[in-house]
Amino acid sequence: MTHHNQIVAGYGERLAGRYLVSQGLVILDRNWLPPPGPLRGELDLIARDGADVVFVEVKTRRSVRYGRPAEAVVPSKARRLRRLALQWLAANDATYRNVRFDVVSVLLSRPIAVQHLRGAF
Repeated sequence: MTHHNQIVAGYGERLAGRYLVSQGLVILDRNWLPPPGPLRGELDLIARDGADVVFVEVKTRRSVRYGRPAEAVVPSKARRLRRLALQWLAANDATYRNVRFDVVSVLLSRPIAVQHLRGAF
């Protein structure tokens, strides 16, 4: 990922975090990385929604030229995020009523559009 793309992604994650908080979710963790090992990846945001834990994948795009942001969460990405979520739950001795996987799409158009897809996968 280029430096410019990292800046865009970070901005999108901050916007997504603020949006989720405005909707009543509590951010528990950001940009979580697993311990060294074969599983690679990152959990963008982990939040609490009442008694539920929510793993949030944030996708930010400057345009829809290559598709809408949420379309980038393909089945292989969803599988990796589920495995990462299991590691986060184990590492945090966390027990929650339900586990949910959401996607927040951020489109940096005018105006900026934020779309929250609850239970996306």
